[in-house]
Formats: sequence, C-alpha cells, structure tokens
Amino acid sequence: MIALASTQLLVQLSSMPIALTIPSVARHFDVDVAQAAWLVIIRLLLLGSTVFLAARLGEKYGHARVYLIGAVVLCVGSTMAATSLSFNQLLFWSGLVGIGGALITANSNAILAMVFDNTERGRAFAVPVVAARLGGLIGLVLFGVFLQFVSWRLVFLTSLPIGLLAIKYSYPLLKYQVQQAAADASRININYFGAALMVVTLGTFILSGMHLHDGAESFTTPEAVSYHIPMNLLFLSLLALFIVVQQRSREPFLDFRYFKQKYFSMALFTNTTFHLSMLAVVTLIPIMVEDGLGHMPIIVTMVLLPNQLVGLFLPTLAGWVHDRYNPRWLRPIALSLIALGFILVGFFAGDLPVWGLPILLFPVGIGSNLFNTANNAVVMNTLEENRSFASGMLETTRQMGHTIGTTISATILGLALPVAINVMPVFEAQAAFKQGFQYSALAVVGIMAAGAFVAMFQRMPQGARRARIRQPAPQLSGDS
Repeated sequence: MIALASTQLLVQLSSMPIALTIPSVARHFDVDVAQAAWLVIIRLLLLGSTVFLAARLGEKYGHARVYLIGAVVLCVGSTMAATSLSFNQLLFWSGLVGIGGALITANSNAILAMVFDNTERGRAFAVPVVAARLGGLIGLVLFGVFLQFVSWRLVFLTSLPIGLLAIKYSYPLLKYQVQQAAADASRININYFGAALMVVTLGTFILSGMHLHDGAESFTTPEAVSYHIPMNLLFLSLLALFIVVQQRSREPFLDFRYFKQKYFSMALFTNTTFHLSMLAVVTLIPIMVEDGLGHMPIIVTMVLLPNQLVGLFLPTLAGWVHDRYNPRWLRPIALSLIALGFILVGFFAGDLPVWGLPILLFPVGIGSNLFNTANNAVVMNTLEENRSFASGMLETTRQMGHTIGTTISATILGLALPVAINVMPVFEAQAAFKQGFQYSALAVVGIMAAGAFVAMFQRMPQGARRARIRQPAPQLSGDS
C-alpha cells in the first residue's frame, strides 16, 4: 500500500499542479504561454492515449514489472525536466513523464485487485486515492512557494525524492507473480497494429477538445470551427476504422466481448460520467469565479481547497462502507450530490459573498470523495476473469471522461456567450458568463443524473462476493 500510495502521489504531482509552472516556464525560455501550455498537453496526451496499452503490456510481461518501470521512467523524466536547457528538452521529458504515468496507473489497479479480494478493495483503493488528493494539495501549496521564491525547476525536482521512495517500496512487488506464470504469459500476443491505431485514435480525441488553434480559446470563432470540426471528424473516422479492424482481427487488441458483461459496462459508464464532472469543475469554476463574479485567481484556489481537504479522509470512509455493506445507494447518491452542487453554484453563486462559494460546492466535494473509491472497486470486481482489461479500461475511461468534461462544459459556455463579449461593459459581461455557466452546469447535472440512474441498477455478478474463497493468494515467483 505504501508503494501504490507513493506512486499515485507521484503521478498526481506530475500532472495537474504542473500547470502552475506554465507562466514561469514561458518567461524563462522566452516562449508564449500558448506554446508553454504544451508542457501539460503532451503529458495528458501520452498518458491518456497509452494507458490501455500499458495495461496490456502488464498482462504479458507482469503488472509489477511494468509498474516498476513506470515509476523509474516518471522519476527520471521529472528529474531530467528540471535540468532542461531548452523548451524542446523540457517538452521531451514531459512526454516521458506522461508515459511513466500511464505505466503506473494502468497496472496499479490490477496489482491491488490481485493482492486484495473483493471484500477489501474499497478500503484498499482509498489509500492511493487519498495519496492522490494529498499530491494535489502539496502541488497547490508547495509549488506556489517554489515558483514565487525559488525556481520552476524545483517543482520538477520535487518528484525525485518521492520517486525514489516509490521505487524502493515498489521493488519488492516483483516477488509476487501478480498475473500468471511465465509460460502462460508467453502465449499472450499483443496486436501492436491495433495498439498503435488505438493510441492514435485516443490521441486525436484528446487533441480535438483542446484549443490548438489561433484566436480565442473558443468553439465558436472561425479559427476554432476550422480546427475542432476537422479534428472531430478525423476522430470519428479513426474510431470507425479501429472498430472494424478489431472485429475482424483474430487476436484483437481491444476485445469488445468484455463489454457484453453489462454490469462491467455500467460501471465504466458511471466512471466516465464521474470524471467528466471533475474536469467540469476544474474548467468551469475558475471561469465563474474570475469572469462571472470578478474575483482574483487566488480565490479559485480558496474555493476548490475544501474539496481537496475532504478528500483526505472521506474516501477511506466510503471504502469501508462499500466493503462492509456494499450498498447500492452509495454511488447513485454520490453522483446526485455532485449534480446538486452544480445546481447550487450555477444559480446561487451570485447571491452570496465569496466565502459562501465553498459551501455551495460542498455537495460536489462530498459526492466526489464518496464515489471514487467505491466505483474503482466495482469496476475491478465486475470483471474478475481479466483484471488487466478492467484496469486498463478503468484508467482509459477516466482520461476520456476528463476530455469529454472539458469539451462539453467549454463548448456550451462558448455557445452561450455573446460574440461581442470582449467589448461589453464589465457588469454585462459578468452577467453573460453567469448565464453561460448556468447552461453548462445544467448539462453536467443531466449527465450526472444519467450516471446516477445507471448506478441504481448496478449489481455485482452472482458469486463475485465469494471470490476470496475461490482465488488463491499471490504466490512467490521462483525466478525472483
């Protein structure tokens, strides 16, 4: 658990908090902010598009081996990023960090599911989830100090001691034959053409939601339309090609037959909707606070901080409740609380002082931290026969949920804003942003309601709760 927690903290430190360094990096290397933003884009792109491939590699070569390699790659990438002499070097090492993150996250779930049976996984999943929340807090607080008083390089160098700790505690995991005997693994074939096609397809989807075009960061300007529409059409074409290739392949890279297990597919759907809401919060709340209410960026941190603090203890409680009682109401109520929070912020944020904003968002924080650990356990428990596939799809739907959440919320907001928003008086522009936020919030509420509805009918497969009796404990590998 120390190994899994330390690597999850490492991944979290190397992802979203790194966005804080963009202005400092842009000034240091004398590039514009849009170009410096690729520092984050390249990490998200490689992490999101390669995570399922990382799970398949773990299935063939051993989840613990690939997981440990990921920890080494991420640690080396972050350390080398701190020594970059040019922006291109920094961009290269940032991409390597994204690959390391994919190797870690895709295989940590499978390792956890092997070591802990399905009556313990709720509590077990709480440990890396809390560690990730702690990583977010450290990034928000510590990185701000480094950027203000020391150097942006120290932000990247922070991953070195945590990475060494993660490697130290991850190395003993090699003693476990966490997936199958070497003879069985040698018979696993990976269709690398299908893998490459999936990576390109997912990468195109991620890029289609980003504003890599001239002009304003919008989905409605002529520059935006000329970028986003072709990118989405390219994604749909690649997706159709990928599906046809997989269905005609004797050894498909992505076996669609697993999706016929309805409870597994239902759990993946709710996972996507949940992570959609998380990125909707990250995307919409800063816009609402700064452009809709006229507050400074520091207020955004104050508004979002309580959500991070709740995440330090509530996931553990949710995991215990899931393991102890396995209540069908836990996940639907959690998603309903997220929807309630968006309704409250969308319609009442302008009527309260700034300190009231965290109170309006409180249901979102409660719902998010109740849902995450329980749903991770549900996804892994509903596909016991292939933990590699379950782990890979859990992380893939998480990354795709992030992309969809950002795209949907920003698109609806952009469509709702007047074309002349930049030349409108301040009070009129703020009113327009508030109204646009309300429309976006309602869209998120509808998606959360759909997720809650599906979660209401989620059941565990018959006999899954007795898996502990059927499955042997992990055995020591003879060649370790």
